[in-house]
Amino acid sequence: MKFRNTLLAASICCAFSLGLTACNEQTNHSTVDAAKPEQGQEAKHSETLNGQALAKKYIILDGHIDVPYRLERKWEDVSHATHGGDFDYPRAVSGGLNAPFMSIYIPASLEKTGGSKALADKLIDGVEAMVKQAPEKFAIAKSVADVKQQFAQGLISLPLGMENGSPIESDLNNLKHFYERGIRYITLTHSKANHISDSSYDTERPAKGLTDFGKTLITEMNNLGVMVDVSHISDEAFYQVMELSKVPVIASHSSARHFTPGFERNMSDDMLKQLAKNGGVVQINFGSSFISKATRDYGDLAKAKFSEFLEAQDVKANSEQAKSFREQYRKNNPYVFATLDDVLDHYDHVIKLIGVDHVGVGSDFDGVGDSLPVGLKDVASYPNLIDGLLKRGYSEQDIEKILSKNVLRVWQQVEEYAAQQNKV
Repeated sequence: MKFRNTLLAASICCAFSLGLTACNEQTNHSTVDAAKPEQGQEAKHSETLNGQALAKKYIILDGHIDVPYRLERKWEDVSHATHGGDFDYPRAVSGGLNAPFMSIYIPASLEKTGGSKALADKLIDGVEAMVKQAPEKFAIAKSVADVKQQFAQGLISLPLGMENGSPIESDLNNLKHFYERGIRYITLTHSKANHISDSSYDTERPAKGLTDFGKTLITEMNNLGVMVDVSHISDEAFYQVMELSKVPVIASHSSARHFTPGFERNMSDDMLKQLAKNGGVVQINFGSSFISKATRDYGDLAKAKFSEFLEAQDVKANSEQAKSFREQYRKNNPYVFATLDDVLDHYDHVIKLIGVDHVGVGSDFDGVGDSLPVGLKDVASYPNLIDGLLKRGYSEQDIEKILSKNVLRVWQQVEEYAAQQNKV
């Protein structure tokens, strides 16, 4: 989800249309039987383990944090405490965050107007500047080995993921260019269909899944060592990726559609099963509208009321009257936030369905405005998530997998496959 100046379909982004910050964004393995231990073990865990201790002990890899685009819009020195946003160095240290994938987000509108590649390079420049400014705090990570070494050195790794493949611009040389700059996953599209794939948010599906170039791109990403991110793509595109990819894929910031029926941006149970069969990992998005049906119902009603107001008053959505209506509506009808328990329900569901080896963390911090759940408001909150998992009976080994081990396993498999291809 992106709280940004992106053109999103009105039918999707009800909360944004109302000026609310919970707008929808425009996603040897264990078996189901090996999900979580019996609840009787809960007391034992709570006596010996706690979220803060495990957050410091293990690498926490978050698959999707939108710091680069946040700083492009309003610069802050995140090597120190900041007043805004969900991420800065002190809060990351407090929460135990070690490897936040910096999202190189490209608005869907640039697919038509041009400038995608230039913006991607500029955002990567910005991440490199963060490291140059505070090399004792941050380091670019281009491999699993980098992440592990930097963790041992006490540095926060900044691996890079590209959200929206628009900067590839139908040229495989650009894929190589961005790989060399550090991009280690690509979310194939965003809120609109592009030259690679149809989008889960777009009512228009011109490619009926992946384009011909998109199918070629999957193969080349496998060969080069770039993880395929299936967040945002249409269901049809997802199944085509599953057929094409020779290595596991990720959903860097998606949740379970089981809890949000009809919200295609999340993953259905069948898609989750296919992801596990592929060896992949879904990284749970924390945004309230991804997590809670009550939040989505709130947004649907708010959108309807806003549309009624615009029609009755014959005013435009960006008018002062509309702005006043939005403000008053939210004052009279407080936003319905998801909770930490709601997020944990997603973990329970996915793990029961496909096993603990196929789930991770993909918060979407700095990408979902102020719609984050109670108890998970910023990067200092990971210990709360861990405490919640402990209370639900998950073992220390399970939690290590969820925090980073699963995604590092996928990343390493992608690296190893690419190394073999390059030997040929």
